[in-house]
Amino acid sequence: MKTQNIGGLNSARERWNDRVISMLTVVLILMLFVFTPLQAAVVSVSGITVFQVLGFASALVLIGGVFFVSASPVVAAAMVAALAMAVWAAFARLTAPSHFDIYLLAGAWLLMSLVLIIVVGRTVFATGRVNYHRIVGAILVYLSVATTFAALFTFVGLLIPKAFSGMSFEDSPALAGNVIYFSFVTLTSTGYGDIFPVHPVARSLCNLETILGQLYPATLLARLVSLEVESRR
Repeated sequence: MKTQNIGGLNSARERWNDRVISMLTVVLILMLFVFTPLQAAVVSVSGITVFQVLGFASALVLIGGVFFVSASPVVAAAMVAALAMAVWAAFARLTAPSHFDIYLLAGAWLLMSLVLIIVVGRTVFATGRVNYHRIVGAILVYLSVATTFAALFTFVGLLIPKAFSGMSFEDSPALAGNVIYFSFVTLTSTGYGDIFPVHPVARSLCNLETILGQLYPATLLARLVSLEVESRR
């Protein structure tokens, strides 16, 4: 019976793996560009807004989806750890807000983003025919790079006062949106100038993210073209 259950799970994973990756991409887009900005714009009730609840529910979907795609105990442990940190931060923010909450949330985002990059990246860049879902998965990896650096920027901003000009690292609903905004501005080399790094460590991280933002599309395009050529042969 146990063997049959494992076989059925593997069969379901092979059938739905690509679709789950596309679903995770949509969920992450909603978290980054809808729920997170609206958390800062909507007045909270008892310290909680509906968009914070939706953001937390989206994180649960991401964790479950990543485990479904990977089926690795190590990945499961990492995602459970990220969930525990996020829950701990949420309860601490309601009772006694402090910088410790931000550290926990940044750690949860960093752990979840790295796992997403590894798990989805292995699927996207694996050998085989290129389809729509794999291209969407490549977008998911790109978004996860931005969230990884957003977490790193948060750590730098907390550890080094005034490491960034134009952004304060206080425990507020607007912080997540500001850090994510700055990360995408850096990744895409937009550079509006309203927020910029001052400390050398912050500048070094920005340089690294900018380089990755330039190299990733070119590397992705070359890999997808080579996979398509190989599959047609």
